[in-house]
Amino acid sequence: MTKITVTARKPRNPLVAPAHFRRAGSHQPGGTSRQDMRRALRRELDQLSPRLRHSP
Repeated sequence: MTKITVTARKPRNPLVAPAHFRRAGSHQPGGTSRQDMRRALRRELDQLSPRLRHSP
């Protein structure tokens, strides 16, 4: 007969459970507006002077 040893599991982090209950995510709704504004600015700059465009 062989003995089976079971090791105790590592204790869970007590701070994780409350963090899951809180709403996670971005701080402000509509985070894509910054990206949209950046794209619009890039388009305007490209129209103003296409020769300032950097080569890849």
